[in-house]
Amino acid sequence: MAVTKITGRELFNKLGQPSKILAPMVDHSELAWRILSRQHGCTLTYTPMLHARLFATSDKYRRDMWGSLDGDSKIDRPLVVQICGNDPEYVLQTALLVQDKCDAVDLNLGCPQGIAKKGHYGSFLMEEWDLIHKIIRTLHDKLEVPVTAKIRVFPERQKTLDYAKMILDAGAQFLTVHGRLREQKGQKTGLADWSIIKFLRDNLPSDTVMFANGNILYPEDITRCLKETGCDGVMSAEGNLYNPGVFAAEDSLDKDVSFPRVDVILREYYEIVKKVAAESPASRKTMKSHIFKILRPFLSNHTDIRSVVASMGGKATLEEWDEKVIKPVEEIVNQLCSDGEKKDDVEVGPLESWGGSYKTVPYWRCQPYFRAVNGVTGDKRQQQKEEEETEDAVEGPNESATKRRKIVDALS
Repeated sequence: MAVTKITGRELFNKLGQPSKILAPMVDHSELAWRILSRQHGCTLTYTPMLHARLFATSDKYRRDMWGSLDGDSKIDRPLVVQICGNDPEYVLQTALLVQDKCDAVDLNLGCPQGIAKKGHYGSFLMEEWDLIHKIIRTLHDKLEVPVTAKIRVFPERQKTLDYAKMILDAGAQFLTVHGRLREQKGQKTGLADWSIIKFLRDNLPSDTVMFANGNILYPEDITRCLKETGCDGVMSAEGNLYNPGVFAAEDSLDKDVSFPRVDVILREYYEIVKKVAAESPASRKTMKSHIFKILRPFLSNHTDIRSVVASMGGKATLEEWDEKVIKPVEEIVNQLCSDGEKKDDVEVGPLESWGGSYKTVPYWRCQPYFRAVNGVTGDKRQQQKEEEETEDAVEGPNESATKRRKIVDALS
């Protein structure tokens, strides 16, 4: 007999209609980071994905991934727990162990990484609709909390729509759509396609709760995405990791809110870890990785600090992190900001064809990360692509391609 539970729209309203959502990220959306993200404007958080079979069968894995403060009603809600797996019973067992400390459980159908391919879960279940339906239906029928799902898209819009309808039919109450193909990852990431998310929004039942994922660089991108896709909320993964200020209000003109200083975020994050580390092994384990990401632009200019961070092993104490990294960074940034010759302004570039503008941010402030391929960062690759498309439209593809080859030959 199915358990009666609230619908997705009812849950969405109960949670305060969250529109700024921290994505589930392997080893990076753990308790301490969720707390930090909420303090910077996030209104709904997801856990890292929990491996269903390991969580259900391994006491050690469960202790490492889920502490007594995870899902705590005072410091860690609202919360959705994400689970990955391909066995309905293992996924259900894991969900039953956490359902009392979360608002919903989410099935990971979006992970494109090699580990997901090897384990046969995430986006590598996209072709197995019967299995997906069975997993979601099992959770929907037997849990006390709602089940949700996070997906990637197919190249074909109609197939993606049929896929989404199947997932909703199985019982999913929230649908998060990452507007990228399974193949778009790492150096092949590229831009997410908001238009296919809008297509789903226009063709799914109007009461479906939908979240969009992809292309969030700056706070204003969240508002722009909400407007262009018609979704209820926007999820950020990498954008949040490098700048928790991405969840700031769009109309905030305070750079300390939208692009906070790295020393301020570092201290804030460190103090949170100190408070929860004893009960959250995952927060302590992930600390070094988070610090590298917070300091990414800073470390390129202060390689001595980068060397220290790199040398900090797993046995380094919190006190050692404070003395060797946190305090030195604070001293350097304070000096930089008191230097009248240093320009501490955020410069806004021209409007790009994708609808937003790139910004030049001082290296001592948190900012988006543009992955480099062959020495060219993502923002520059996108600009080059747009320039080439413009040339093709004006001159014709053969003529413009010939011109580009001549330029390359001249530089060789």
